[in-house]
Amino acid sequence: MEEEISSKQYDRRLAGRLLKTVLPYWRPTLVALCCLLVNSVLQVLTPLLSKIAVDRYLAPNGERNLPWLEQWLAPGAREGLMQISLIYLSAIVIGLVLDFGQQLLMQWTGQRAMFDLRRRLLSKIQTLDVPYFDRNPVGRLVTRVTSDVDALNDMFASGVVTLLGDLLVLVFIAAAMFQLSPSLTLLMLAVMPLVFAVTVVFRRAVTTSNRQIRVAVARINSFLQEHVAGITVLQLFNRERRASADFEVVNRQHVNAYRGAIIAYGWFYPAVEFLSMLALASLLGYGGFQIRSGALTLGIMVAFFQYGMRIFRPIQDLSEKYNILQTALAASERIFGLLDEPVLVVAPAAPKSFPESAAAIEFDHVWFAYKGEDWVLRDVTFTIASGEIVAVVGHTGAGKTTITNLLMRFYDIQKGAIRIGGVDLREFDPLELRRHFGVVLQDPHLFTGTIGGNIRLGTPLITAEAIEEAATQVNLIEFINELPLGFEHPVRERGNGLSTGQKQLIGFARALAHNPRYLVLDEATSSVDTETEVKVREALNRMVQGRTSIIIAHRLSTIQRADRILVLHKGKLRESGSHQELLASRGIYYKLYQLQYKDQEVRRP
Repeated sequence: MEEEISSKQYDRRLAGRLLKTVLPYWRPTLVALCCLLVNSVLQVLTPLLSKIAVDRYLAPNGERNLPWLEQWLAPGAREGLMQISLIYLSAIVIGLVLDFGQQLLMQWTGQRAMFDLRRRLLSKIQTLDVPYFDRNPVGRLVTRVTSDVDALNDMFASGVVTLLGDLLVLVFIAAAMFQLSPSLTLLMLAVMPLVFAVTVVFRRAVTTSNRQIRVAVARINSFLQEHVAGITVLQLFNRERRASADFEVVNRQHVNAYRGAIIAYGWFYPAVEFLSMLALASLLGYGGFQIRSGALTLGIMVAFFQYGMRIFRPIQDLSEKYNILQTALAASERIFGLLDEPVLVVAPAAPKSFPESAAAIEFDHVWFAYKGEDWVLRDVTFTIASGEIVAVVGHTGAGKTTITNLLMRFYDIQKGAIRIGGVDLREFDPLELRRHFGVVLQDPHLFTGTIGGNIRLGTPLITAEAIEEAATQVNLIEFINELPLGFEHPVRERGNGLSTGQKQLIGFARALAHNPRYLVLDEATSSVDTETEVKVREALNRMVQGRTSIIIAHRLSTIQRADRILVLHKGKLRESGSHQELLASRGIYYKLYQLQYKDQEVRRP
């Protein structure tokens, strides 16, 4: 499973790549680190102030003081306590401001870094080959750009920097404690092996649970994407109960994955709290005898209790931060795996210029398989002259759509060659190649926006006049004029609210507005009503004029005027000729024609 977290606890290569992600924002990160350093010092200073207040003013005994700090304070009790209180309050306020600044800077830096990473991911996804999307469900890709990126953001915003802060606090507190009393420090640290043992067990349990959680989240995303996209079919076939039952299984896996993490968190914090209280109890007993014997001052005990309360909190945070770090490394492994995914259909080092004028298309002994040697096309050879209208027909699975996919180089062939103007497709830049093709699919994909925006598709050179002219040419303008907002009429996701015929005509207008040299119509009239088909036919007649056109259709009525018809059967080109020639030969095309029109022949008087 791609979702599985790597078993490696640390990967220097991944850590280096993550560091490069935030390098552009090193200035705010450096400021945040400075805030963290000063705040860590303040965490150590306040217990020392409490110690001085007790030993000098509340229970003075003149021993074990800090001359470098006490000499700076005023000698009067009231004035001294007031001064210490003001310093204490100032330290708290400054620490609050520094903590706020550090959190703000790191949250903002994390968001900026994740903004860049999401942009890189989307750019990468848009350049990936079509076969990659055949292998990977949409839900998995959505998880990469959302959940996995959020995991990295957690690491940048509240993981790495605060992890360093916790380490600094531990080091500074340990140093301060050792300076005050080595024996009490050793007593306090005696429980640390137990704390670390508990932390290791907790870390292992949470790491395993997080691995299962990431897998479960990806499965939920994939399930929801698939069933929401197919909601019409789901309701049509009354699969609501079955879908709910299937989702309950997936959802239960998610709950079960969280169970281990919940249990681990449930016992970890009470265990650390118990050990900390055990250390403080030992400190109270041992320190009490030390005070009675005069070896310690009461102020040192007060400071140690404050340090004891603070030293265990970073240890708890370290465990959680380590978990965040491991989750982020696992997410980064998947994210960088996507970013490193090789793109096979690429432009050559020195791409050739596309022919300036219309040129012939040639399939030369083409063999192609989507997987292994399960050939979809077998030794297919034909030529489409410039300006010729060619129709491709055949049974389902014969390879009709595959021809158009290969022509626009969504896939690369295994054997043979496909040429335009005598130049192999692989010698062109794919972006330049596809710019000269206009494609209308059986179910045109409409984006959220407006009708005009779906026709233009972001191409700045297409003017409003060109959009209106394209809509007029495809018989769409009448429908648009009836809309209150015209071309600014909003389009919802996947064109919901528009009929199949309206979406089809928008697809025609889109192709025509881009003024392509080559036109590909893939089952463009197979799912429209008779009245709309008449409009589509009229639009077709206008669109194909002066263009090299390839029409794939099941309805033979839409291709009878084609200059030539290619008949595919089981991946091979079996017949080629005009409508009348193919009927006269009484071959595969004749049988297709008879099957499609036999019902009409029976009903004739």
